Amino acid sequence: MAAAAGPVGQPDITYTPDFDKYQARTKRRTATEKLQQTLPEGFPAKLESDLVWDGNNVAEHYEWNYQLTPADLGEIDAAVKHFKSLNKPLGEITQETFPLPNLHATLREISLEIHNGHGFKVVRGVPVDNYSREENIIIYAGISSHVAPIRGRQDNTWDGKPADVVLAHIKDLSSTVDAKDIGAPVYTAEKQVFHTDSGDVIGLFALSEGAEGGESYLASTGQVYNVLAASRPDLIHTLAEPWAFDEFGKNGDAYIPRPVLFYLPATSDHPERLIIQYARRSFTGYWGYPRSANIPPLTEAQAEALDALHFTAEKYALALNFHKGDIQYANNLSIYHARGGFRDTKEKQRHLLRVWLRDPEFEWKKPGILKKRFDRVYADLNPERSVFPFEPYIRHVNGGN
Repeated sequence: MAAAAGPVGQPDITYTPDFDKYQARTKRRTATEKLQQTLPEGFPAKLESDLVWDGNNVAEHYEWNYQLTPADLGEIDAAVKHFKSLNKPLGEITQETFPLPNLHATLREISLEIHNGHGFKVVRGVPVDNYSREENIIIYAGISSHVAPIRGRQDNTWDGKPADVVLAHIKDLSSTVDAKDIGAPVYTAEKQVFHTDSGDVIGLFALSEGAEGGESYLASTGQVYNVLAASRPDLIHTLAEPWAFDEFGKNGDAYIPRPVLFYLPATSDHPERLIIQYARRSFTGYWGYPRSANIPPLTEAQAEALDALHFTAEKYALALNFHKGDIQYANNLSIYHARGGFRDTKEKQRHLLRVWLRDPEFEWKKPGILKKRFDRVYADLNPERSVFPFEPYIRHVNGGN
């Protein structure tokens, strides 16, 4: 169910990447244009850190799974009972109200790994079937509070009133809602291409699995940068220049001009960082949200760069073995993520819960131009008006994916 073409002059590019079109565009541009042969001033020829990895061999030197032990599960069960005994709203789930005396240290190590190590970790083995929906949400929020204590806003309205909705459901709703209301693939069973979300750390908790498909893919943005910096420095220029990010008529802006890629040199306060922030649908539209007609179209260079990001990430991605009861945490500033298409049945339906998190101890410094994007998620959060929906719905704020 493709979105409309968008503004006059928009290149031939859709949400679903087409490798043949990508190759043809690359061939045409390299043959007819004088492309930059050097990187932007100050940009490194190569990034080197644990955050830069190749999904084809990362398993040889990194164990990304943490299997909850019987002792861990005992602590989690006790923490659920303790929190429920307090009769507090879910917005008050914290390290103190959901105590994990021994598991806490492991979860803090996981946060360090997410921010300064390989950028991702999977906590495995939550016994979903032993708990109610509310209790699973308590467990998810409780464990996550030890990994990164601040929950971000994913919607600002609930039941017609202002609210901080801090939990989202990732589920195929395409058979139950109008297609014109779907502006992101999280509400469908379609393939989701490589992208970033809107928070510092993304948490995904698998309540249940579909009948087939739905693989979770991660790719290091540093690895993608290194490949493109070596082979196509002109595309690094393109990615570091302002793009018209479509706001789809929301938040009072037609579009926001900013780069896709940011390089932050090392300083006395923080190490060298590369940050990529984008969702492909901001430039191509998706289902009921076609790219707006009254904003600048993509250039041919931007169209090629968009495909280059996806296909390079795909080449170096890691496919995660993500099952019911797993919680996947990923650094949204250093990792792209994607999802394979999937098929549900009446008996088996893919259903994930998502949180956007922040850990003040390890939080990355960000360029000022991204302030508005991250303020939407984290500014002026009010635990008293935090909402944790128990069932899936279409969000009003369609930021991220």
